[in-house]
Amino acid sequence: MAKAKTKLTIKPTFKIENIVASAELGLELDLYTIASKVHDVEYEPEQFPGAILKLKEPKTSLLLFKNGKIICTGGKNEAEVGAAIEKTLKMLINYSKVKPPKGFKPKFVVQNIVASAALGVELDLYTIASKVKDVEYEPEQFPGAILKFPSPKTSLLLFKNGKIICTGGRSEADVNTALNMAAKLLAPYSSPLPPAKQ
Repeated sequence: MAKAKTKLTIKPTFKIENIVASAELGLELDLYTIASKVHDVEYEPEQFPGAILKLKEPKTSLLLFKNGKIICTGGKNEAEVGAAIEKTLKMLINYSKVKPPKGFKPKFVVQNIVASAALGVELDLYTIASKVKDVEYEPEQFPGAILKFPSPKTSLLLFKNGKIICTGGRSEADVNTALNMAAKLLAPYSSPLPPAKQ
């Protein structure tokens, strides 16, 4: 009698590596003045129309534009993103021709979350690519397979050792949903990791 293959239960946990968010500060920024007066600001308008501000705490980088729009990268959670944006507003308010109303708190919109996860199993990428819809795998170009979900709109890089990089989510819930969907979809094509790889 043939032995039935044991179905592995995969419970993914993830770590946020980077959040990209945008916000409007309600300011009109003089980027030349800011670059000359504010430490940690780089501005080379012939190469890029925005200035780059690097904060040490929270460790983030912000793209600053004349119209007061900013893009924040590097935050590991929404609290860090919010703190970076508020700190930026306080740093730059004196260099603006237009001031926001008293008590103004800029709201931000998460554009992308990059998260990493380890499924704790080995993935058969060749079989996954041939059996699972919306998977691309070209090992001669890149060692991982790419799985795309339309909802939540995410892309997942899948590696043989069970590691996953998830991009495109706009919330932690999106990341969690995508990883749980992937775990269910990939379980039939997984096997226990050899002891040395766990």
